[in-house]
Amino acid sequence: MNRYAGFKLLIVDDHAHNLFTLRTLIAAHMDAVVLEATSGQEAIDLTHRHPDIDLIILDVQMPEMDGFQTASMLKLRKRTRDIPIIFLTAAFKSEEFQRRGFAVGAVDYLLKPIEDNLLINKISTYFRLIEKERGLNRVLEQRVAERTAELAEARQYLENIITHMGEALLVLEPSGTIKMTNPAACRMLGYAANDLVGMSIGDVFEEEGDEQAGAFMGTWLEALIRTGALSKIEARFIARTGRRVPILFSRTAVMDTQGRISDIICIAKDMTGYVRVEREPDPGSESETTHQRSLTEATQEGP
Repeated sequence: MNRYAGFKLLIVDDHAHNLFTLRTLIAAHMDAVVLEATSGQEAIDLTHRHPDIDLIILDVQMPEMDGFQTASMLKLRKRTRDIPIIFLTAAFKSEEFQRRGFAVGAVDYLLKPIEDNLLINKISTYFRLIEKERGLNRVLEQRVAERTAELAEARQYLENIITHMGEALLVLEPSGTIKMTNPAACRMLGYAANDLVGMSIGDVFEEEGDEQAGAFMGTWLEALIRTGALSKIEARFIARTGRRVPILFSRTAVMDTQGRISDIICIAKDMTGYVRVEREPDPGSESETTHQRSLTEATQEGP
């Protein structure tokens, strides 16, 4: 039989004999800690000193502060509002008083005389409910902790990839403002991360042709809205020193739930040392007059 060791019960009655009878009955059937109060104010004071009280058995007819007033005060405080209160009374037996008891927050309203086994069963029922709730809370807390650890691990994994990737990464707002970068971009451009964040992408990027550079964000957004991604664009980064760094550039739009662009992800590969090779047209192709240009990964040799 579960004797509910570790539970704490507060009994409140202005008659010492009633407290003794109730305490003796509880002690005979369970090992819960029993606290006693002879007035409503003393009961409230005890809840201040014992925030781990699990259940309160409260008499209704008491001088100065009756049980209804005491329960109302307990329900006002955040630390005590969730403690179950059982009213136990020999005087206020009408349905009107019972409705009032439930209205001030009681979970039960018991009338004296009451059979000992019935009272113990009532107390046991609430202890079992509390025990079950605590078990569910522990399971929930464990699941939250496990999920939090999984998310932290995934975040760390992603951060490691971003930190150690060889290509430059810039994440932009739709306006073109840089909101995030990675070490490769900082090395390529010669800026600290804090300096890059907040700059406009147009300050560090140019495409071939002045007219393209001038219409940078407008052209981008129009194309990204249509296609969602633009890749393998030959362009240049403008380093802090003013040096132009040849890059092969890709950009992808990230959409929010309303289908609007929330972020633009830009990835750039440093093409310094690579040479452009003109390929002869394939006689068997549909357009023999169109030259196809590509970048090869052969480094430029010295004279």
